[in-house]
Amino acid sequence: MMMKPAIRAIFSRDSAADRVVPPSGFTARLVLFSAAAMSLLAVLALALALAAGRLAERWGSDLASASTLRISAPADQLGMQSDRALAILASTPGVDSARALSIQQQQALLEPWFGPDMPISSLPIPRLIEITETSDGYDAAGLRQRLAAEVPGAVLDDHQRWRKPLLAAAWGLWVLAAGIVLLVGGTTAAIVALATRASLAANAGVIAVLRNVGATDAYISHAFVRRYTVRVTTGASAGTLIAVAVLMVLPKGGDASVMTQLAPQGLQWVLLFMVPIAAGIVGFAATLWAAAQLLRGLS
Repeated sequence: MMMKPAIRAIFSRDSAADRVVPPSGFTARLVLFSAAAMSLLAVLALALALAAGRLAERWGSDLASASTLRISAPADQLGMQSDRALAILASTPGVDSARALSIQQQQALLEPWFGPDMPISSLPIPRLIEITETSDGYDAAGLRQRLAAEVPGAVLDDHQRWRKPLLAAAWGLWVLAAGIVLLVGGTTAAIVALATRASLAANAGVIAVLRNVGATDAYISHAFVRRYTVRVTTGASAGTLIAVAVLMVLPKGGDASVMTQLAPQGLQWVLLFMVPIAAGIVGFAATLWAAAQLLRGLS
């Protein structure tokens, strides 16, 4: 197997073998720049995927544990129906708490939609009751039937119609970001493989001389594997540091915004710094494959 000796060659510097590979030139700059650019995109896409996952989890837990009861009734019956609804909710298994929002609180909820100058107090606003569930939840269908019989003006909204589209959008964003990470990894592998083949082809005469003096294909291949793996890892590290700097200076705040919550949290930062390692592995595999293919063709 060529893989184990190639892995050892990466960590054991051989100045003679290093001279086999041109230290600079177009392919060297191409690999460094491509690895940096691809890693920057991969880190940002990974941060987006992590943010979308956190957002979906937060939306799901928030909407799953809360419901709203809306009571629309004539003004002289609104208080009585609200009290009756609160009594029903207090005796409903799975309901942790229920509280009626004050007129001021309801106006504050509507102000972003109507603006501060709209006389909201003059509108026929229904009474809203905020319901917090226990971890087991309640029987929504049974509660609706009881409310329909005893509080005819009550409409229960368990947020399912809001929760499903939001979760679908958040997880769709996660899938898109994960797909971008995979695409970036594949593109990096293709670029490294093409650069390796171009470098080997450009040095076909040197390779022929090395073979004539006794150098094996494994020796030549390992020299290219080491040089290009180091280049990819170096470029990827630079791109990762730039992406991390971008994430750290992004504005923060706004719980509902993905862009303001893009910076990873806690141990998620470790995943970002795994990108250069993953890029090095991709570069190693791509270079080893490309070198083996071309050296076989030059035989």
